[in-house]
Amino acid sequence: MFVGVLRLVLQIPSARSLKDRRRVVRSFKDRVQSRLRVSIAEVGGLDQYQRAVLGVAAVSIDASRVDELLSAAASMAGGLRDALLIDRAIEILPFGDEGTGVGGGRSHVETLDDWDSDEVGP
Repeated sequence: MFVGVLRLVLQIPSARSLKDRRRVVRSFKDRVQSRLRVSIAEVGGLDQYQRAVLGVAAVSIDASRVDELLSAAASMAGGLRDALLIDRAIEILPFGDEGTGVGGGRSHVETLDDWDSDEVGP
């Protein structure tokens, strides 16, 4: 499996308030989520009127599919009328079989046998 992360930095020159900025960001997030099977969240610049940092994540069995999804999201950001894409970075990481984790990160493997049946919800 492959996990991909995209960081987008948007400049929103017309925003005069946080409300203006939120309108642009919310519209973009809704458009991306409706067209692509990715997760997207605002991760920085939360108190700046004219700047927003967004994180986009995708998971697939195929690295090229992850790259395709993240590149499509970046392309959508580049085509915004109300914002300028001023920076983008993509990283795609393998997350191997048998719980082999991402290098340098934490990894925990849990099987169904490890779960206590009393802890499983309805």
